[in-house]
Amino acid sequence: MLRRYLVPSVVLTAIVAVALGLVYPLAMTGVGRVLFPFRTNGSLITQNGKVIGSALIGQEFLDKQGNPDPRYFQPRPSDAGTGYDASVSSASNLGPGDPRLIGNVPGVNLTTKTNPDATPDVPGCVPVQATDEDGNDITDKAGNPVYEKNKDGTYVCNSSTVPERAIAYRSFNNLPKTTKLPVDAVTASGSGLDPDISPANALLQAPRVAEARHLPVATVVALVHKHTDGRQFGFLGEKTVNVLDLNLALDKLAR
Repeated sequence: MLRRYLVPSVVLTAIVAVALGLVYPLAMTGVGRVLFPFRTNGSLITQNGKVIGSALIGQEFLDKQGNPDPRYFQPRPSDAGTGYDASVSSASNLGPGDPRLIGNVPGVNLTTKTNPDATPDVPGCVPVQATDEDGNDITDKAGNPVYEKNKDGTYVCNSSTVPERAIAYRSFNNLPKTTKLPVDAVTASGSGLDPDISPANALLQAPRVAEARHLPVATVVALVHKHTDGRQFGFLGEKTVNVLDLNLALDKLAR
């Protein structure tokens, strides 16, 4: 009696395992390689025979000193490792009132009417806790955190908060303090690997890129418009600009 039910079960399990665990994956891989070779190989972009990036994964564009290169359009901030590290892709998952995201804001995440940690340049400053040589947080005798300070006595503010990122973005792109910034200019994506930025973000960077490359601003702006991708199927999502694609076009333009 047991054999009557056991044998069909084993046979069926084997058939399903082979069909779905071997045949189906191989078939789909083969179809993908034939019909969509670029995508199935990781959407890798090559130049002079060398892989320089992927259309699906963002990357930083730095100068020899490790700073953002003004000659290139820059991606949005990244919380993946030190930036765009695919091996540690993750989201910050911070709440809308978390000071590490929006800064210290009276009435939102502070009970005081003013921010006691504010600096002249950063009203929403979130001070960075000092650490010892082993990376452990430093506290005083009462157990209160000890914060890092600048040479002028002001607190060192968390560079990953929106206020600090906004200041850095405006400074790098030579923008007035009153310039409104698109959200992707000061926030990281869910994965930390987003290869795209908004057209508004790219257009704010265009004058800085044009100046660094001694090109007319209109020429760089036209390039941004040319490399702006439309909404998926014409109505899903927002228009985007692939940073790597735009920078490669920029290099060709400047030759």
